[in-house]
Amino acid sequence: MIAVTEVDRGAIEQIVRQTLSAHVLDGQAGLPLIRRLELLRPGQPSADAPNELVVNISARHLHMCAADVEALFGKGAKLEVFKPLYQEGEFASQQMVTVIGPRQRMIPNVRVLGPMRKATQVELAFTDGISLGIDLPVRISGDLDGTASCWLMGPAGMIELKQGVIRARRHLHMNPAEAAFYGVSNGDLMKLRVIGNCPTVLEGVVVRIGEKLKLEIHIDTDEGNSCNLAKAEKVMLYR
Repeated sequence: MIAVTEVDRGAIEQIVRQTLSAHVLDGQAGLPLIRRLELLRPGQPSADAPNELVVNISARHLHMCAADVEALFGKGAKLEVFKPLYQEGEFASQQMVTVIGPRQRMIPNVRVLGPMRKATQVELAFTDGISLGIDLPVRISGDLDGTASCWLMGPAGMIELKQGVIRARRHLHMNPAEAAFYGVSNGDLMKLRVIGNCPTVLEGVVVRIGEKLKLEIHIDTDEGNSCNLAKAEKVMLYR
């Protein structure tokens, strides 16, 4: 892992803010958080089918704990809803931060997702890691021990995140009824077949089961672009 060490916090913050002032004109600028493709599981009669299979390309984002939200956005700050996400109770917030890697490489306007969590976690694509100079471990959300570090900057302050920077492993959310339909258990691995002008099979999609979850696959921008998911004709989920 590449860690951020021996830095002058004040100097970095001043340089970063000057750079952002010069190059970032719109605080809401940046790539869309999510592009969605919703397709029924091919060949399955609608009477027996579970929820629609939704494949979401999840752009770079982060989850934050309450203490870090206050450190970056001010005392008493709470996450404010920008738009709801597909899973019930989850949302893209109004808040965005700058992620800073070694040698002051940075990515501005990285959106915070809610609700708040117990630990702050930054999820980036492989190419983001290259841009920042961070060697990203591939992990399931929440598995943060020994992961990469970075600096985070918001309008009210700057913090060093000692660990929690990952490339999220491709995964699948489903409820118990959907798990029974597909014959899988929590932690099992499935395959996603993308049919289109760039046919691809993505293996090792980790099953995550929860009572309130809806059938949804998350892949990152690199994975989505590699199979041209936005123009796919259909997708298939199987063991």
